[in-house]
Amino acid sequence: MIRTSSIRSQDDPLSLAIRPPPEESDSDRHIRLQHEAEARRISEQIDEELRFERERLKKSKSDVKLLLLGQAESGKSTLQKQFQLMYSPASLESERMSWRTVVYFNVVRSIKKILTTLEAWDDIDDGSDSQSTLERQELGDYLPTRASSSATPSIHSSQIGVALSPPSPTSPTSPTASSPIRGSTAISDLRRRLLPLTNTEPQLADGLSGGVSVSGSGKGEVYVRSGWQARTIQKALSVIDADPLVDDVARMLEQSRDDIRTLWENQVVRALMTSRKLKLDEWSEFFLNDISRISARNYVPSTDDILHARIQTMGVAEHIFDVDIHGKTVTWHLFDVGGARGQRHSWVPYFDDANAIIFVSPISAFDQYLEEDPRTNRIDDSLQLFTQICSNQLLKKVHLVLFLNKTDILKKKLERGLSVSKYILSYGDRPNEYESVVQYFRAHFLQVHRRNNENRRVLYTHLTNVVDTKATQSIIGNVRDSIFRGYLQSAALV
Repeated sequence: MIRTSSIRSQDDPLSLAIRPPPEESDSDRHIRLQHEAEARRISEQIDEELRFERERLKKSKSDVKLLLLGQAESGKSTLQKQFQLMYSPASLESERMSWRTVVYFNVVRSIKKILTTLEAWDDIDDGSDSQSTLERQELGDYLPTRASSSATPSIHSSQIGVALSPPSPTSPTSPTASSPIRGSTAISDLRRRLLPLTNTEPQLADGLSGGVSVSGSGKGEVYVRSGWQARTIQKALSVIDADPLVDDVARMLEQSRDDIRTLWENQVVRALMTSRKLKLDEWSEFFLNDISRISARNYVPSTDDILHARIQTMGVAEHIFDVDIHGKTVTWHLFDVGGARGQRHSWVPYFDDANAIIFVSPISAFDQYLEEDPRTNRIDDSLQLFTQICSNQLLKKVHLVLFLNKTDILKKKLERGLSVSKYILSYGDRPNEYESVVQYFRAHFLQVHRRNNENRRVLYTHLTNVVDTKATQSIIGNVRDSIFRGYLQSAALV
């Protein structure tokens, strides 16, 4: 049967567009067919991707979406690591070497902060300010004397901190690396020897963050984007793109090990810490106490090192785990959301379909204030954040879990005699004891929940120390079961 073109087909723009040229050569025809085949392949690929996306969205409706919320430095990222350790240990293992850079950065930053504080207190010895002189007198013999002094002050039993090594049998006015550091010259010598190491801090920071800073995030903080571990590992394994910085820092740490230990165990440093004139980050003591291991050339971060390593998350980092619950495997999407004030606007898009929220509040921070706003106590900021979450209309049906975190640090502060009522005036004359303090803070969070609980939602509260793996994973198991029960109820399966 002979096929003829109709008037309609001649007028059809699509037919005209795809019609071969009337005098098409064999080579032109071959090229045209190749282009058509490639266009068909791309079209089919797009169709396949759309089909895959539809299937993924359909499947994701049965997934659990869990948000980790709280202010910066509350322990959210450490909790995320505990989830990873529990449900995806292989992924944590694959990232292990990337944490070496973070540990080195934490150590170098701590050393630099100690030396900067010592330098500031050494300047007080010039007597240029009466208030500074008065503060210096409060520390007495702990502070360094001028190197020109021939007398070495006696150490009374009430004084804290001793030198790493006994005094050298040589002249006490010629301090060496193995003698007690009491003179300004000795501290200056230490600072000079450690200068190449401390100078690597900005380079390490840039390597981790790519030079990114966050508005409203406080002073001197370093932020990393989601996936920084993979980029760090790729860089370390690439011969072409290898960055010698981390190896250089490892070499300098090994060479400076004795100086770091001497500095850390110096009685001046311990006195400044006790008097709270030197405020180090919570992880500083953990790493500096173990500097011999960390400064070894073949150092590999332990799991405890990874849990204590400190770096702030920028934006939202998603972690996916397959969680087995009573024989049923459910995919969990855990979102670690940056808590700095400049990043909190990024929380809202994740609220509408969340199944559960774990809100992390560091109750040890009663004596601390926001870096972004030094007038705001961190406990008060946590309560304000918790109020916003409890009152948010998008979250009225979301399963809510509260972690009152860093209980170990709270205990240490109370044991040192730090008074809660000095910073939290409403605490009044209540006992300055752990149980009383915990009950007081918990009552305030429960009150916020009650005032914003029209749907009679249950609040699950846990006292946590998320660097304690055994205790935290037990709590995670309980949280998993309670979230799963809520998930089944919302899916109308029970």
